[in-house]
Amino acid sequence: MLAVRRRLDFDRDTFAFANELVWEYHFDEATGATTTRRRVPPPDYALRCFVLVRAVRQFLYHARFEPGADAASDDVYRRLVRTVLARDPRRPSEPAERVVIPGFAGLREMSVAREALLKSACGGAWRSYVQRSHWHIVVPVSRRHQHRTARELLEAVRHEGAPIVHLLRFPSLAINHAMIIFDGARTADGAEFVAYDPNQPGRPARLVYDHGRRTFSLPANRYWPGGDLNLFEIFRRWYL
Repeated sequence: MLAVRRRLDFDRDTFAFANELVWEYHFDEATGATTTRRRVPPPDYALRCFVLVRAVRQFLYHARFEPGADAASDDVYRRLVRTVLARDPRRPSEPAERVVIPGFAGLREMSVAREALLKSACGGAWRSYVQRSHWHIVVPVSRRHQHRTARELLEAVRHEGAPIVHLLRFPSLAINHAMIIFDGARTADGAEFVAYDPNQPGRPARLVYDHGRRTFSLPANRYWPGGDLNLFEIFRRWYL
């Protein structure tokens, strides 16, 4: 039996630092064209969206923070973080088996105080590319699949789940990104979901599902002009 889950709390259970953007984007509303240029100076911490969403769920599933306990040394925290990140992102630990992290109320607070330590421990950008689930990118996406995905995501968050989703427009590379959905509700036109976006950690992101068109969309932000995309849940089964 799986351990009892708890709902992800955005202000407590996510990273305060961002997965930085390699490019600066400019979207021309008149023509729909997108122009890009490399950021100067280049970012120090980028291309890690999959790294960060996986780590957020591992902390949610396997760590227990104790803010009343004395803070530990960097060596102790490094060992504790590595223990958390070595565990399965698909299956939560029983409460008695969780890794106790002293001195902080949650991951967001810890990521402010120990940003460099966490960035180093979470791993390199290569982990975003070497993903078990990436095989599904080349599989055609049906509207039936997207409708089923929306239904499953609503069910997951209703039961305190924190599904990790892959957002893409293959074969276009306009977006290839990951988020964690932690809330959602049906609407008159379909559904709306609330997510942690590692590119914009200051506030939750919102994804919309249109029942009539059976299509997901993401509103415009600093790296995406807004519009339709495909969505897959990952880190759910052994082959994803």
